[in-house]
Amino acid sequence: MKKIRVGVAGYGTIGQRLADGVALQEDMELVGIADLAPTLSLQALRENDMIGANGVEYKLYLVEGADPAAFAAMDIPVAGTFEDLCRSVDIMLDSSPAGVGAKNKAIYERLGVKAIFQGGEKNDVADVFFHGYANYEKGLGQDYLKLTSCNTTGLIRSVDCLDRAFGIEKVAITIIRRVADPGDYHRGLTNALQMEKAPTHQALDLMTIMPHISATGILVHTPVTHGHIITVVATGRNGRKITREEALAAFSAHPRIRVVTVDAGFKGNASFFKYARDLGNRRGDMYEIGLWADSVVESGNDIMYAINVPQESVTIPETMDAVRAALRMQPTREEGTAATNRYLKIGRFKNAQ
Repeated sequence: MKKIRVGVAGYGTIGQRLADGVALQEDMELVGIADLAPTLSLQALRENDMIGANGVEYKLYLVEGADPAAFAAMDIPVAGTFEDLCRSVDIMLDSSPAGVGAKNKAIYERLGVKAIFQGGEKNDVADVFFHGYANYEKGLGQDYLKLTSCNTTGLIRSVDCLDRAFGIEKVAITIIRRVADPGDYHRGLTNALQMEKAPTHQALDLMTIMPHISATGILVHTPVTHGHIITVVATGRNGRKITREEALAAFSAHPRIRVVTVDAGFKGNASFFKYARDLGNRRGDMYEIGLWADSVVESGNDIMYAINVPQESVTIPETMDAVRAALRMQPTREEGTAATNRYLKIGRFKNAQ
């Protein structure tokens, strides 16, 4: 079987995990990663002899402006330039800082390379604003796809789950947002919560992906780093009442949704991070969103629930879905998401319950 050749631009919080995700796909080959400076992430990779997930060697390529001497001083091997990497792949996964990916697109276009951009870029950088479950088929064969943000990705997973099972007319969301990733120092809130103006972009993005649903919401920044919590009030289409039992059954069947309870020990966002570490997951990552069964309640015909979104890793499965769609590896959402789930071992916990 010929493997799809994949490169990753940017080896930061998301780029590291994208490289791992590709390395775990048996029908993809990680050709290399690209970055600008010898960051702590790259220093750690070098200490592991440039071996990443699944025993795969992560070859490093330098983007324009990088200083080769800085890498040599730290004994970090370099395989070539960013354009060398682009010429060697079928598709690039661009996790560069916001705005840089849009500049990289000119290189991808010149070299005839497909690319997938992360949520930090503007939507117009791509042909399709993409989510693996909600609009997989729209990405088929497209040259440039853009992922939704981490909290939008998790939000859409849950709303799409209900929509396909029952039909959803509108949603109202509240996002309690982590302020920064672990290790980030450029944002700092101490003993303070910060409001954003409504409607939050996640609601607008959901309507872009799922235009048949009306969405609105508010967002509150919190001084924590491990995960977002989102509450959702969903209204069934044509007055259709969704019962708690029906919603729980749908959520429990979804491979990328982990239904938990407070009584089992999942008291909050940090519980998921600790559980992922106890599972031995690389970097303490969890690909599934968590959903508290305790939070699922009926309000008239509406259904309300709360989810936990592991922001560092939640978009990785949907990015693998995007590769599958762009390269037409699988023609349907069912086949594409199933392949991603299988290689990332998503949903295996359901078989252990």
